[in-house]
Amino acid sequence: MDLGLKGRVAIVAAASKGLGRAVAEELARDGAEVAICARSAANLKAAVESIRKATGREVFSRELDVTRPEAVHDFVAAVEKRYGRVDICVTNAGGPPSKKFLDISLEEWRNAFELTLMSAVYFAREVLPLMRQRKWGRLIAVTSVSVKQPIDNLLLSNSLRAGVTGLMRTLANEFGPDNITVNCVCPGYTLTERLDELAEIQAKNAGLSRDKIFERLSTQIPLGRIGKPEEFAAMVAFLASERASYINGCSIPVDGGYVKGLL
Repeated sequence: MDLGLKGRVAIVAAASKGLGRAVAEELARDGAEVAICARSAANLKAAVESIRKATGREVFSRELDVTRPEAVHDFVAAVEKRYGRVDICVTNAGGPPSKKFLDISLEEWRNAFELTLMSAVYFAREVLPLMRQRKWGRLIAVTSVSVKQPIDNLLLSNSLRAGVTGLMRTLANEFGPDNITVNCVCPGYTLTERLDELAEIQAKNAGLSRDKIFERLSTQIPLGRIGKPEEFAAMVAFLASERASYINGCSIPVDGGYVKGLL
């Protein structure tokens, strides 16, 4: 199926590994010009080489911290200067620490606020005016199934990703008249470095093996398995496409049926 992404310019944040990297690769494979950013120069270089090898396409990249608004501004400006436009932006950031409420310091709350919520604000502020000029755009936030069904010991993520959801739903209303769609994609348990880290913490706390934790997680999912990054990326690519022109203001889980709610 032709998604109509050839020639579109897409920014993917936090794309050196995990879900962001899978999204960047999928968009490149579907014909988009892709620009990625991440904090680690080494991981970023490896991601660019991997995507180039997998798709045959060049990828623009820049090392930056998404919690710094001036760095986000400069990155988006560089992408717009290089390609002449920005059509698609996928906001994303690493997950905040896994802790219980009384173990979280105020400094950790502030850091998580900047990382999870404000990074999405910084990208939205930069890309939406560019999309509005062309009367076409796709703003997509990577959130979590925790916005629909809170996950134990992920209090920071549960709280602040809900804020991202509120932000994006409101932007969908405001920018819909400009032919810009704004949506969230909510990953469930997916085979990434982040899930490995969380599984190690759970294993240590429960006195179990990592494999046992993965087995337990799989039993909570109707499909009976943990998801693959490329399965998540396929949904993002669809939402970024011409085919998804009437999908706006949604939070779509990609979780194998993990969330038990009706909405």
